Amino acid sequence: MNDLSKACIEKANTSMKSSVNFLEKELAKIRAGKANPGMLDGLKVDYYGSPMEISQVANISTPDARSIVIQPWEKNMLSPINKVILDANLGFTPRFEAEVLRIVIPPLTEERRKELSKAAKTEVESGKVNIRNARKHVMDDVKKLKDQSVPEDEVKQVEKEIQDITDKFIAECDKIYAAKEKEIMTV
Repeated sequence: MNDLSKACIEKANTSMKSSVNFLEKELAKIRAGKANPGMLDGLKVDYYGSPMEISQVANISTPDARSIVIQPWEKNMLSPINKVILDANLGFTPRFEAEVLRIVIPPLTEERRKELSKAAKTEVESGKVNIRNARKHVMDDVKKLKDQSVPEDEVKQVEKEIQDITDKFIAECDKIYAAKEKEIMTV
């Protein structure tokens, strides 16, 4: 197999792996009843005129499975962090306790668990679409190999290998979803 063929296979592997990594990060944001500092990822607070992630202006910890404690490095950041969390509508309300914010994670209702499972399924389907799009882009490159004097049987072999990689990553997405659904539905 020549270098062009190997490059196509490597490109497929890399882009599909990054799609799976993104999917895992997105699913980590879906809470399953357990406290997780990642639930606050992506929330930005105004820090002297610059939007900063909460984790960059405060220490976030989980002392137990049901609570998150946010301890800002500057006391005047308590109110802005509280406001950002409330505005994000994550399903919980922070409480002021001295110099920290404490978030008690409420237990999930059956209905809310089903909604979260559905949201997780949507994220997984989006991840699968990203993987298929990556396959499509790489297959376009593979078709160009014919013009670059690569033998047709090698092109067919590369196409088959890329399809095998695609199937592997699609199966990995399904496995990730099964684990997340189990986590969400476990009371």
